[in-house]
Amino acid sequence: MRGRARAPAAGTVLNALASGRGAAFAIEAYTTAEVELHESDGATPGEVTGTVAEDPDADTRLVERCVERVVVAYGDGQGGHVRTESEVPMAAGLKSSSAAANATVLATLDALDAAAEVDREDAARIGVEAARDVGVTVTGAFDDASASMLGGVTVTDNTRDELLSREAVEWDVLVWSPPERAYSADADVERCRRIAPVAEFVAETALAGKYAEAMTVNGFAFAAALGFSAEPLIEALPEAAGASLSGTGPSVTAIGEADALSAVAERWDEREGRTWLTRTQNDGARTL
Repeated sequence: MRGRARAPAAGTVLNALASGRGAAFAIEAYTTAEVELHESDGATPGEVTGTVAEDPDADTRLVERCVERVVVAYGDGQGGHVRTESEVPMAAGLKSSSAAANATVLATLDALDAAAEVDREDAARIGVEAARDVGVTVTGAFDDASASMLGGVTVTDNTRDELLSREAVEWDVLVWSPPERAYSADADVERCRRIAPVAEFVAETALAGKYAEAMTVNGFAFAAALGFSAEPLIEALPEAAGASLSGTGPSVTAIGEADALSAVAERWDEREGRTWLTRTQNDGARTL
């Protein structure tokens, strides 16, 4: 009983920490999950283990819990093993956890021959609940999960795990990832809630389809709230159509046309870390 799937990373239009509404867009960088299940003895659920190819010591509770939740809903007590491999840096604000969860959920469904039975939004919600179970998210991150699972740009109400809008977009995306790492669960939520009026403005702007303007306002507001420098955002303008701190940082993304973003890349290349150009992804996660 084997399954394999991949899910894309994502960048931020609106961080959901302030108001509960969030928005994100999928990008062409992927996490792949391979799941192998075995039958239980029928008396107790089988044990689930996990490994991360890039880091043998990484916390695997999220992907293990994803397997467990899928088995409870669609399986028969199977245990097994999940292995993930990723192009996405961990704890960098690029939704690595959502991508890993989505890929694992689909791979487990694939192993159970149930992938075609489950709506993709519902599949994303399984990973969101698993993330809440193990405490790796504050909001549940349905915005990140939906963008990764469905592709394109999504706007969500994370307090109800509700998809408010989804749209396919064709953007070049420049990413700067410094060597530092920041974990979503460690973010200062109370400080972020102080900028809720700004977040509400960003949400309405995103729902009106003005994603570049929305993400730029989000970037400056959350850089201040989370204690990051706004200098990379300033360096991205005016060439970029929009720029933002991604997630709870530390990565920064800029969107626009590749030729215009090349000037931004020259500035970001002078910073420590990695700068790379990619594109938006509109197909979302899929089995392999």
